[in-house]
Amino acid sequence: MEDSKKISFKKYSSLEGDASFRKFYRKKNAKGTSIIVFANKEKEKNLLDYASVNKLLNINGILVPNLISENYKNNFIEIDDLGNKTVFSELKKKNNSKVFFLILKKLIKIQNIKTNKIKNFQNKFYKIKKYTNKILIDEAKLFLNWYLPDYYKGKKREYIKKKFLKIFSNMCKNLKNENNTFVHRDFHVSNIMIYKKKLFIIDSQDALFGNIAYDLASLIDDVRIKTSKKIKKTIYEKYFLINKKKINKKNFNNDFLILSILRNFKIIGIFKRLHKRDKKKTYLKLIPYAWKLIEERVEERKDFKYLKINIDKYFPKEVRYKL
Repeated sequence: MEDSKKISFKKYSSLEGDASFRKFYRKKNAKGTSIIVFANKEKEKNLLDYASVNKLLNINGILVPNLISENYKNNFIEIDDLGNKTVFSELKKKNNSKVFFLILKKLIKIQNIKTNKIKNFQNKFYKIKKYTNKILIDEAKLFLNWYLPDYYKGKKREYIKKKFLKIFSNMCKNLKNENNTFVHRDFHVSNIMIYKKKLFIIDSQDALFGNIAYDLASLIDDVRIKTSKKIKKTIYEKYFLINKKKINKKNFNNDFLILSILRNFKIIGIFKRLHKRDKKKTYLKLIPYAWKLIEERVEERKDFKYLKINIDKYFPKEVRYKL
């Protein structure tokens, strides 16, 4: 592969980026096309770890963009080109709940992965870490560090921060399932490509071994696509119908609700950070729906009442739904 010092990325087609520091380019060659992934920030995660997790998924029968070549020294790798069609782009045309059946089958297959270690392209072992409560709380803190300062300053902000941090911590303590399941961590319709009539998984660099309910919560309560409560319930119930594992449904539901709420607090924080730090405004319009998803899940449990009281007190509806 060419050296990035000599290569002119301008001769390749620039593709729409995501919420990471990566940049994507489509490269044409005699055999067809490929994708160049460039990252000079968080390089290890976005290139080395990404290729490692994809390799692990591929070994376990999950379709992913495979590594063609690497030039890690110069901040880029080359992977398969899966085209432009995502499940999200197809669902925007027609809200077809049947596609979720195929996605659930893919998810269950991913959740059956037991391997947590793989050799990376530097011939060293990459081990997927545990999704600890500390990581969950640190993610929820993104809401407190990036969204909260827009509305409160000084001692008031610190008071509210401590209050919500305690709530998040208590929610994590109430999780029932062990961290023994492969978690993609961003499993939603924008990260599932349709290529040659098959489903491919992308954006897997953040994978951890965590709670079995996490990826289903990510899929069902996806901030990027609005689905009715009926469709959400249908997808949730279908998961148990086709899953051959013995799952304690009460514990699963407990964790599903907690993780959905925490995840959407994290997402609000990430979207604010993308705007403030990275000058990416596109994601701001999704924040009101993230709040709606939190509201709906909080309403499902009486023991979330204290969280609801504090949300309404410090972030009233006129704040939550303001773009």
